[in-house]
Amino acid sequence: MKMSIINPKVDKYMLDGCMRCKLGATPKCKVNKWRLELETLRQIALESGLNEELKWGVPCYTINNKNILIVAAFNNYSSINFFKGSLLKDTHGILEKPGENSQSTRVARYTNIKDITKHESILKAYIKEAIALEKAGAKVDFKKNTDPFPEELIDKMNEDDVFKKAFYALTPGRQRGYILHFSAAKQSQTRATRIEKCIPKIMEGKGLNDY
Repeated sequence: MKMSIINPKVDKYMLDGCMRCKLGATPKCKVNKWRLELETLRQIALESGLNEELKWGVPCYTINNKNILIVAAFNNYSSINFFKGSLLKDTHGILEKPGENSQSTRVARYTNIKDITKHESILKAYIKEAIALEKAGAKVDFKKNTDPFPEELIDKMNEDDVFKKAFYALTPGRQRGYILHFSAAKQSQTRATRIEKCIPKIMEGKGLNDY
């Protein structure tokens, strides 16, 4: 398979991080902590022939403008995340849900290069499978949201029609993630505050844990 073209924006990410926080381009940036692991995961992704881009501040690999996977750093691990990972067979059992309510994304977490190298052929096979699924038009069957909306969310929707449209435009999984996050707060004021803090991400079409 033809090697992907290296994207200079991803080169910069590997040096400075996503730059979404004040730790960007400093020794404390989590990209510095996991740089070797990220470079190894990046090389595996590049060998798949996917298009290398920078989305949400992290390396993203696409085909025909469709997202296949991202490579990212977290405080406690580096990772490779498959957007439609729930459709993968995962015969080797290396994928996990990134969150309890994740319906589509699946992630493989790594804290050392040894384990990545051990899984290299598996990851390449999974990427190949993910590409085939995307080309075939496979879609995740999202469960419809059945969780009750907190009163504060309903009030916000009633007063802001643009926000209401943006929330309903989210995937069912993203909607549910927000609803559970808002509803988990015991006090009404806390629920309202959580909603206000999440408005920018909702307006951008992002989920609670999206970059």
